[in-house]
Amino acid sequence: MIYGIHAINAVLGTDPARIIEVMVLKGRQDERLLPILNQLQQYGITIVQVGRKTLDDKAKGASHQGILARVKPAKQFNEHDLDALLSKAEQPLFLVLDGVTDPHNLGACLRNADAAGVTAVIVPKDRSAQLNATASKVACGAAETVPLVRVTNLARTMREMQEKGIWFVGTAGEATHDIYQAKLTGPMAIVMGAEGEGMRRLTRETCDELISIPMAGSVSSLNVSVATGICLFEVVRQRRSA
Repeated sequence: MIYGIHAINAVLGTDPARIIEVMVLKGRQDERLLPILNQLQQYGITIVQVGRKTLDDKAKGASHQGILARVKPAKQFNEHDLDALLSKAEQPLFLVLDGVTDPHNLGACLRNADAAGVTAVIVPKDRSAQLNATASKVACGAAETVPLVRVTNLARTMREMQEKGIWFVGTAGEATHDIYQAKLTGPMAIVMGAEGEGMRRLTRETCDELISIPMAGSVSSLNVSVATGICLFEVVRQRRSA
């Protein structure tokens, strides 16, 4: 199940054949929803009008914006797809999430990745959030545009990509220099760890460089999706001014 206007619109725009059935709040015919309903009808997709309680129950109380869809699973990417993704990228930029288990954070990181032009987001098969309805809703459509690559062995995948010229920059509070002192203009991957725990030991040791985000206040860390946005857009800024 996916829900929310952005999430369903994104599937319609990229792969409408995945949509099996759509449930819409009975009586809702406003200007935000009508274009989607018209498109669904053009594709011959079944639209069922239901009461609010039905939508609330199926979305488990989350904000569904009056629309919910049953869809076929999206294409699953793994380590064997990385060469093809790399070959398509003019300026490769990957985001690695090590131990991010909250679907809200995964969705927000995907949204950041889409905005920053990330080639793909790489996560380990274990200790990683699933791309469920919550993540898709928070991603606001980015779950359909940014490849999410699940790899069996993250450190091994990183080493294989290093051999292909990708520079891995990990974020760690104890790093000797910060993000604004680092050179972030080449083919690279930004590596983010879980909140609190940070990156796992092998992931940290495999990184080519460690950087920190300078913190001026009393808090010691940022939400992982906020930190991800800061890092990705510093890469964007440096590349534009290079």
